[in-house]
Amino acid sequence: MSSSGDQCFSGGVDGTIQSWNTPSPNVDPYDSYEASVLRGALCGHTDAVWRLVYSSAHRRLLSCSADGTVRLWNAADVSPALAVFNEDGVTTSVDLVSSDPAYMVTSFDTGHIGLFNMETQQLVLKLDSAGPAGTAINQVLSHPTLPITITAQEDRHIQFFDNNTGKLIHSMVAHLDSVTCLSVDPNGLYLMSGSHDCSIRLWNMESKTCIQEFTAHRKKSDESIHDVAFHPTKCYIGSAGADALAKVFV
Repeated sequence: MSSSGDQCFSGGVDGTIQSWNTPSPNVDPYDSYEASVLRGALCGHTDAVWRLVYSSAHRRLLSCSADGTVRLWNAADVSPALAVFNEDGVTTSVDLVSSDPAYMVTSFDTGHIGLFNMETQQLVLKLDSAGPAGTAINQVLSHPTLPITITAQEDRHIQFFDNNTGKLIHSMVAHLDSVTCLSVDPNGLYLMSGSHDCSIRLWNMESKTCIQEFTAHRKKSDESIHDVAFHPTKCYIGSAGADALAKVFV
C-alpha cells in the first residue's frame, strides 16, 4: 500500500506488478467492475514477483523477483524500471533501510545479505551471516527506528545485524521449523515471527526473549504461515497462511 492508502500494488507469478487505485470503502462490493480501479502494469520481471516494498519518502516501489533481480520503480506511473540490481545469486527478499531511505537491504539464495545505495546502485556493505553457507533467507527486514537488519531463515534461526558495521549482533533458534516471515511493531519494541511450525511468536526486541506464542494456521503441503503484520496504528496483528486463511488477532 502507498502511505496515503490511495494506491496499492500486487506482484504475481506472471512477473507483472499491477498498480491499483484503492476504491472508496463506501463502495458496494457487489457493484459492477470499475475499470478505473486498475491503473496499469509495471512490466520488466521475467519470473514470479516475491516481494514489494513502497517508499513513501520517494514515492518509489521496490520489487524482488525469482528472475534474480531487484527493480526500482516510480510508483506514480507505469513507466519502465528506474534501476535494476543484479548481484550473484537469486534475490529472496528486499526491504528499505528505515534509518536511511537512500539504502535498501537485499538477501540472496546463497545466504548473503547486502546493503545497496539505490541512487548509485552500488553494494555498500555485506552483512556477515552466521551458520553454514547457502542457508536460505526467507525474509529480510529493516528495523523501523534502529540501524538493524533482521532475517528470517530456513534453518529455524532469526538473526540480527548492525547496518553500520555489517556484524552479526545476535542469532537465535526461534521456531521448530523454518522461519518464514517477520514484522516489527511501529514503535520498534516488539518483533513478530511466523513459521511453518504453525506458530506465531512475539519477541521483546531488547531482551530477544519470546513473550507470547500461539498456533495460528493449519499445515498444508508442509507449509503453514506465509506472512505476518502489525497494524500501523491499532492493536491488531494479521497473518496469512497456506490453509488459504487470513486472520486478524486483537
